Amino acid sequence: QVQLVESGGGLVQPGGSLRLSCAASGSISSFNIMGWYRQAPGKQRELVARIFSGGTANYVSSVKGRFTISRDNAKNTVYLQLNSLKPEDTAVYYCNARKFVDTTRDSRWDDYWGQGTQVTVSS
Repeated sequence: QVQLVESGGGLVQPGGSLRLSCAASGSISSFNIMGWYRQAPGKQRELVARIFSGGTANYVSSVKGRFTISRDNAKNTVYLQLNSLKPEDTAVYYCNARKFVDTTRDSRWDDYWGQGTQVTVSS
């Protein structure tokens, strides 16, 4: 079992920047995918960015060119750099860790979530 703790959220003006951190209680090198999701009021949770163990990263189109995800396996931490923030980026941001488990009985994805950190973009 791994615990994920997000930090770095806050109130920022449009055009501003934040860096979110997700610290894991254990090694993240065993996880296939580390990701950041967000959920705005009244909306479904959506994938914002994810990074695979090999370093490949994917982004939702609305944040491409503005957000950057990175992982530091030595520090067991995943980061999300948020630049050129817009009011529509306002949401609770959640860290996610995914591990593929393949046993003789079954195969499945195990998901772990943090508690979330609030990002508010407003003037």
